[in-house]
Amino acid sequence: MKEVDYIIVGCGLASIAFCEELRVHNKTFVVFDDSSQKSSIVAAGLYNPVILKRFSKVWKAKEQLALARPLYSKIENELKIKIDYELSILRRFISIEEQNKWFTASDKPSLEPFLSTNLIKNSSEYIDANFGFGEVLHAGRIDTETLILNYKAFLKSNNSLFETSFVYNNIQFENDAIHYENLKTNQIVFAEGFGVKQNPYFNHLPLTGSKGEILTIKAPDLKIDYAIKSSVFVIPLGNDLYNVGATYDNNDKSNVPTEKAKEELLLKLGKFLTCNFEVVGHIAGVRPTVKDRRPLVGRHFKHNNLYVLNGLGTRGVMIAPYVSKQLFKLIETNESLDSEIDINRFNEK
Repeated sequence: MKEVDYIIVGCGLASIAFCEELRVHNKTFVVFDDSSQKSSIVAAGLYNPVILKRFSKVWKAKEQLALARPLYSKIENELKIKIDYELSILRRFISIEEQNKWFTASDKPSLEPFLSTNLIKNSSEYIDANFGFGEVLHAGRIDTETLILNYKAFLKSNNSLFETSFVYNNIQFENDAIHYENLKTNQIVFAEGFGVKQNPYFNHLPLTGSKGEILTIKAPDLKIDYAIKSSVFVIPLGNDLYNVGATYDNNDKSNVPTEKAKEELLLKLGKFLTCNFEVVGHIAGVRPTVKDRRPLVGRHFKHNNLYVLNGLGTRGVMIAPYVSKQLFKLIETNESLDSEIDINRFNEK
């Protein structure tokens, strides 16, 4: 019987951030992951403090960025990998009216640190942007695939990763402890993404799920080192490769790429990209989205040593470190969660 402080189920962005919180506080843990959930792997990985459709601030953007950047830097240093790429995000304007809305938004105290007041003229002959761009500041991209693959290898090297499905029926509660197969633990944290819909302890939570699909294109003539946000994102990856995405489908809950989504992305891309390109990749995953656009974090209403860390939606790169720290404080010091992320907002209804 091996004893650990925590069992964590899932190995996406939320799980990794929570593992790092545990490591800082010298807590022992193991992770179960069967690679069934793809949302973190297929994520665009942008950390972007502005909702560019409406020119409004992301919820707790400053607090999230203050935790996220140091965490990913720490992981880079410890695992000797490169995952954090500072990246300008340029919002393509389609009219003078959009320009005016941008500059009006940049005057707001909450957005002033994140929106440049300089109108950026289009310098690429292969991008149709007659009205120019607005630049988002303090933005970048985390290479989520490299992060997750290397973090799993790190866990595996420490005998902390079980690459198998977690069997809920094998949980045995004994006083204040939990037995699971040959493990004994004090707490289990479920960070399963959309997979929580199969979890009998937390499947009552209103996780809706939104399927997203992303294309990778090779465009040798484009030669841009900034991301473009228009009707779709275009994100440079290096070596003339770019991610294009993403779609939103609230009905299809599979991880299977579809021709329909591919056509939708290519149609939108064709409205402003004029160079030749080749589609070289197409991936899909179901984001763990919630109807009120806030994460799902908290303690089970009956079993005090079962917890959920979920619902990070489309902004997992930014949100994961913030909610992980909140959950750790709840478990270890019984500090109250931010009411906007606490699952009790649904349990009480």
